[in-house]
Amino acid sequence: MKRFFLKKSFLLGLCVFWILGGILLSQDQERFFDKELNPEEIRLTIFSPTVSRIEPLVELRKKGLIPSENLVVIGVYHTKESIDYQKAKEFVEQNKLEWLKFHEISAPLSKDNLFQLNSCTMEFEAIFKKSDGIIFLGGGDIPPSLYQKKTSLLTDIVTPYRHFLELSFIYHLLGGYQDRDFQGFLELDPEFPILGICLGFQSLNVGTGGTLVQDIWKEVYGKKFLEDATRLPKEKWHNNPYQDLYPKQGLRARNIHPIKLKKKAKIWAVLGFTLEDQPYILSSHHQALGKLGKGFEIAATSLDGKVVEALEHESFPNVLGIQFHPEATDIWGPEVIFKLTPRDKEEKSYRVFLQEHPPSLDFHQKIWSWFSQKILEFHKKK
Repeated sequence: MKRFFLKKSFLLGLCVFWILGGILLSQDQERFFDKELNPEEIRLTIFSPTVSRIEPLVELRKKGLIPSENLVVIGVYHTKESIDYQKAKEFVEQNKLEWLKFHEISAPLSKDNLFQLNSCTMEFEAIFKKSDGIIFLGGGDIPPSLYQKKTSLLTDIVTPYRHFLELSFIYHLLGGYQDRDFQGFLELDPEFPILGICLGFQSLNVGTGGTLVQDIWKEVYGKKFLEDATRLPKEKWHNNPYQDLYPKQGLRARNIHPIKLKKKAKIWAVLGFTLEDQPYILSSHHQALGKLGKGFEIAATSLDGKVVEALEHESFPNVLGIQFHPEATDIWGPEVIFKLTPRDKEEKSYRVFLQEHPPSLDFHQKIWSWFSQKILEFHKKK
């Protein structure tokens, strides 16, 4: 079988490219993984470290839902992304978050070389070997050309290079249908923990050769207009249609709806849940999974079974993808009171709602307890 190990000539060329690239970077640019690392550090790598994605991690750490002692979180991004990460660096400095670092990647990528050995392969492998776990977080739509589809008028592509970076990394980690003989890094370290949240969940699927449904309202439920979507039962809402209909009324984009746990999924028994449990989750997405990526199995769906809500991997037990938001500051941060529709008479709190509908809050907590435990176990094993 073809492995990700490189031929000597190609390996040497990539080494030179990577080393020279590091030397040419100015001193104020962050390259955490180039530094001599403390073996006591528990290193959690995240992607697209914007302020809005760092803030939930701060709250999770405060609540003890992710490790705090010796934890270092490293935000990885590409220099060609259409995102200003300087704001995130200033946020980290202003709030004295010494446990949060950055690592930028500048090696070129294109849509034609993501799912093969490329100029980032060496750096991907180094980051993998120096990490104890990885989280792929939420964000905008993936360019459909990366899963061999035409682009819907409803697809909103913000920063293609972010997707180039994350999809290529995922392919290097897990392999995919793009080349069935390619062996990803986890073939040699199958217990490595990976969590994909919302876009990250979709990226796990696309990175391994799966596809997406580009708009749930239209393609799953046959609704072309928001007014028609509002007439669907709320358990079929995967975002809040009223938020776009009434943008000045302060309505929240995230909907709360229950999910159905799948019988064959191993993860729920590990977390202590049964098929009778139908936890409510926070949801904010307009796309869904189509064809499953290589190695993935469905772990949860919407109540009607039409939208996949969670994935687990058949070969790698600590790889989990979830379409919902267990990290949301609406749950773990200062209490947020909100309305979903203009007709709501009473304001709601996400946290209180989850508490009042067991085992919903416990479900979110146990996802983080499980993932944190796997990070710690992997660190000790190394």
